[in-house]
Formats: sequence, structure tokens, C-alpha cells
Amino acid sequence: MLSRNSGAATEGSAPSTPAKAGDLRTRVFSALVLGPIVLGIVWLGGWAFHLMILAFALLTVAEWVRLVEPERPHAPGCMAGLGTVVVLGSLLAWGGGGALLAVVVLTPVLYVAARQACRARHPKLIAVALPYVAGGAAGLAWLREDAAAGLGVFLLVLLAVWATDTGAYAAGRLIGGPKLAPRVSPKKTWAGLLGGMLASGISAWAIARGFGAASPATAAALGAGIAVVSQMGDLFESWVKRRYGVKDSGHLIPGHGGLLDRVDGLLVAAPVFALLHAASRGPWW
Repeated sequence: MLSRNSGAATEGSAPSTPAKAGDLRTRVFSALVLGPIVLGIVWLGGWAFHLMILAFALLTVAEWVRLVEPERPHAPGCMAGLGTVVVLGSLLAWGGGGALLAVVVLTPVLYVAARQACRARHPKLIAVALPYVAGGAAGLAWLREDAAAGLGVFLLVLLAVWATDTGAYAAGRLIGGPKLAPRVSPKKTWAGLLGGMLASGISAWAIARGFGAASPATAAALGAGIAVVSQMGDLFESWVKRRYGVKDSGHLIPGHGGLLDRVDGLLVAAPVFALLHAASRGPWW
């Protein structure tokens, strides 16, 4: 579930320095250690996967609350964590519909609790933890637990988001051009978005072919759509970090920042794709 720093896609890089070279080595080492572990648990599925998703969701929710309510994060963080457990528990008990209902019901409850009980300064952003983080984690788990194509569709989304990051970075650096959202993320470009869409579409087509999907061409189109949705998630987190004047959401992963920095786009893309997949009942797969 590791993605890139939300500021990396579509941006060029400054001339290399020893500090940046050391940071790059740390980033690569972290990815080489964590990547196989994450993918191995994804492949296993079952309770190991659900425990990983729960740990991932709770850590990411904690990062989010610390980001948007830095002065007094503990009480609203506990409330958001409890809501996250309920959302994921609803997924296990009643499927995707149960998780969706839990998010809809608990989000306003968390807002009121953060505002009234915790006297939080930013209760709306605290409440966003449930649809954004808990909903994203539930979307990932929902995809993996699909009886017919769980591993395939999960990897399709995961690798499409990774490919979006790589394609966007390459196209943004090589082509440049007009900025995508200069007030939110000044280094992102329209060329980067198109490069990300192309790379994501190719990645989705390859995964669909590898898993014997009925229509790899449809998967490629969905992959391009994933790239757009992923960039929306990226821009959203970039806007929040710019508002609070921080570079990273946390420091959990050496060289990478926080978990939220790695998965900002994935958290939005996963539930959107999961809903589309469930609504279509996967005839393309």
C-alpha cells in the first residue's frame, strides 16, 4: 500500500545533493523492506490481511487527526479510531454496504463529538477521517475479499496508483507545461496527469491480462480513471498540508514521511473503484 509522497508526482527535481542522495537511499531501502511484506500479506489474504488493514487504518487516522488538530489530537483521535474500527467491523459483518452505511452514520456523529465533547478547532476535518481514511481502508479490504477476483482487482488498483505516480513524475519532468493546480500543488502539471493516466491504463491492462480478465481494454479505461481519482486524493491532502504549513503528514516511514503521504491517492481510488466493481458485478473481469 506504499505510494509516493504527495508532492512527488508530476514534479521535476532539483540538482542532486549529498543530503538528497542519502534521503533517496533511505527511501529505496524502506520500500525494499516494506514492499515485499505488504505484498506478501496481500497475497495471503484472510485474517493476516484484515489485521494489516486495521493497523494501517488506525495509524493513518492518527496521522490525519494530528495533522488537522495538532494542539489536542488525543481525544478526537481516539474517537476517530473507534469509528474506524466500527467501519471495518461492519465490512466484515455485512460487506461493503455495511461499511458504507457505517461511514454515512458515523461521520456526522464524529463531527458533533469532536465539536461538542472535545471542543476541537477543526471538527469538520476531523470527521473527514471516516470517509477519507476509514472508507479508503474499507474499500481496499472489500476489493481483496471479492470471492471471484479479489487478488486481481486489488493488485489492479494498487499497481495502477503506483503507475500513476511514476508516469506523472516522468511526464511532468520531461514535458512540463501548464500547471494542474498551482495554488494547491505548484509542481503538478497537466502533462503529468496525462502521463499518469497512460501509465495507469497500461498497468491495469497488464494486470487484467495476467489474471485472465474478460475485457483488458475495459480495465485499461478504468485504470486511466483511477489515475484521475488518485490525483484528486493527492491534491486534497496537498491542500490540507499547505493549509497547515507542513511538508509531511508524519515520520513513520524513514525517508518517506507518514503513511498518509504514501496512500493519499489510494485512499480515494480504492473505494471509488470498489463501488464501481460491485455495481457492475465485474462483467469486464
